[in-house]
Amino acid sequence: MIDYQAFLNRLDEIPELTSWSQTLAAQIAAGLSEDRYGDLPRWKDALAALPNLSPETTTLDRSRVGADGPSNEEQRQQLHNALKGLHPWRKGPYDLFGVHIDTEWRSDWKWDRLKDAIAPLAGRNVLDVGCGSGYHCWRMRGAGANLVVGIDPTPLFVMQYFALQKYLCDNSVAVLPMGIEHLPEKLQAFDTTFSMGILYHRRSPFDHLIALRDSLRRGGQLVLETLVIEGGPGQVLVPEDRYSKMGNVWFIPTTDTLEAWLKKAGFKSPQLIDVSQTTCEEQRSTEWMTFHSLAEFLNPEDSNQTIEGYPAPRRATFIAEKP
Repeated sequence: MIDYQAFLNRLDEIPELTSWSQTLAAQIAAGLSEDRYGDLPRWKDALAALPNLSPETTTLDRSRVGADGPSNEEQRQQLHNALKGLHPWRKGPYDLFGVHIDTEWRSDWKWDRLKDAIAPLAGRNVLDVGCGSGYHCWRMRGAGANLVVGIDPTPLFVMQYFALQKYLCDNSVAVLPMGIEHLPEKLQAFDTTFSMGILYHRRSPFDHLIALRDSLRRGGQLVLETLVIEGGPGQVLVPEDRYSKMGNVWFIPTTDTLEAWLKKAGFKSPQLIDVSQTTCEEQRSTEWMTFHSLAEFLNPEDSNQTIEGYPAPRRATFIAEKP
């Protein structure tokens, strides 16, 4: 079930990525080490329990990424139970043979906000940093990308990707168990790099922006989505402890500040394409993610504030070019 060989063969077809493919096997082994991640055997059992179904259609260009084909009620129940063994499902939604995975995030809403403003993905090699289970990776492929490399250090999300890959069967899309710090230095191989929902988790936003820049070829495009606050140039929120119950939120800039950061990190022509406040319709608890979600992270008396009293989550998306 966990086999990257076909994807590694695809990397070998792209000259800028060939040298990286030769070191990836060791990186993947480290990222999926059972000595480090004690839940891996349980997640592998869930993968092994997936029924062998043959898709007649796959859908990568609609809200619910998925596959469909002949199945009976017993097989669908088996599929449902096996997928539930990979709880929690954060990013989606998906639909496999009539089993609707109603994820915590309506990630399709984020995609709809940016898809018409970015450079067309047709024929491009794309990197998605912090991709989760790979929902946006599949949407990128559905938009015509030649190759999509998702990276995320959380092994559960990699297991979820393989559950989807079993039925979507596309070796031009992969989710690798690693963070951006594991990319080869100055790779300069991708036409488009996405970083969505990651920057505020980084202790050094400039190191992250420079790493994103170094992943791109000349003329490549960055798509950056992150938390922002309202305000003017130079303003940044540094949460004293937690932000929206998250302990790993370090810097939340204004859009003017973020634009300046992008220029300082070496990008040109940064353009703000969307600002949206996150709602409890976009991020919420479901049958597939039963833990607390946004509703529990906000001030119960004022939904415009977090539980700690900070401005409620507001997200901006920028595009910028590497000169």
